[in-house]
Order: sequence, then C-alpha cells, then structure tokens
Amino acid sequence: MSEWVQLKAADGQELSAYVAKPEGKAIGALVVVQEIFGVNAHIRSVVDGYAKDGFVTIAPALFDRYEKGVELKYEGDDMKRAFEFYQKLNPETALLDVAAAFNHVKTEAGKTGVIGYCYGGFMSWLSATRGPAAGIDPACTVAYYGGGIGSVATEKPSCPVLLHFGGKDTHIGPEQIDAVRAQNYPDVTIYVYADAEHGFNCDARGSFNPEAAQLARQRSLEFLKVHIA
Repeated sequence: MSEWVQLKAADGQELSAYVAKPEGKAIGALVVVQEIFGVNAHIRSVVDGYAKDGFVTIAPALFDRYEKGVELKYEGDDMKRAFEFYQKLNPETALLDVAAAFNHVKTEAGKTGVIGYCYGGFMSWLSATRGPAAGIDPACTVAYYGGGIGSVATEKPSCPVLLHFGGKDTHIGPEQIDAVRAQNYPDVTIYVYADAEHGFNCDARGSFNPEAAQLARQRSLEFLKVHIA
C-alpha cells in the first residue's frame, strides 16, 4: 500500500512525501533520500521495494522547497534541471525535511534508518553525524555513492553506517573514500564495486550495473535488518 502524505518540517516548510507500507507487521521504518532528480519513478520503486521487505518506508520530496511535484529523468533537459536544483539544495534545510519524514514513520514503526542515493547518500551520512541536532536519531544509515562525503568525513557518525561506492565513479574520486577510511570509524563499513559507475543502482540510468546493484542491495538489507529489525 502506498500513498502521498503531507509533512511539515521544524521550520514550518510543508512538503510532500511518498510512503509505502508492508502487508504485515512492520519490522521497522526507513527514510529513502532522493537523488537530484526528485521523488521520481525510480525512487518510488526503491520505497516500494523496501516496503515489501517489511519496512514502513518514506521518501520526502526535498525539491518541494523550490518547486512542487518535481520528477526528472536522467538525460537531456531533465539532467540540466537536476543540476540547477542541486545548486539550490541546502544540507541544513534538507536535514529538516529528512527529520520530518523520519519522525512521521518512527511513531508508527519504531526503530528507523536512513538510506540515500547520490545527493541522498550525502544526506544519509549527515543524518548519522548531524541528525541528532536536527531531531533524527537513526538506528543506522546507508549511503550509495554519496558525493561530498569526503568533505565531512571528520564528522563522527552517531550510529552504524554502510557506504557503497563505484570503483569507476567519475563523480566521486577515491580521495573521498580514503578520507572516510582514514578516520577508522569502527561502525562504518565501506564497499567499493570495482566495475561500477556512479548511479550503478538505478535501472533507469545507462550506468546501471545489475550485479553490483544486487549485491549492494543484499548487503544493505542485511545491514538494515541487523540494526533495525
């Protein structure tokens, strides 16, 4: 069962969010944080997939602060628009939107994690490091190819974190991964998929890598169940 709901962030901003629920009793809750393409068909499919795995799952529409109902594809003019929206995004206000979604599902399903892709991967890391100050207390977070993580690698996570990177990602250099590794955080696990590019999890992208996507999802699901269920 899925639906769109309306949320209000701590600063009064109203935003929409896509929610999907499992058929039976939930084993926990999960916030899915979008790429720079909005809560599009791919992100909704991710939400639906984790709901089938037993999580009450929600994806807040971060672009609602700038324009309502934004859903973009991965090429042409949509790609250009995506980067225009990316320039507008503010991690601090985005965290407030993630917090609104987090607390919406936490009241229903208890332990809650955060998983994000691309920009959402960056926000997943910040949910673990800055989340407590924004009203987020995640049981764990998962980040797929989160660009910019290297710039905040010294911010210590408050919970276990799982990071997925593509070995051929031209958007995220190995120095960003090395910056996180250098901190030797005991609760941070890093996987690098040697033949995978940026966006390897998304079947709507030319960079989709089904083998890496399947393995990363298996690892993510096991990780989420350990720390949430």
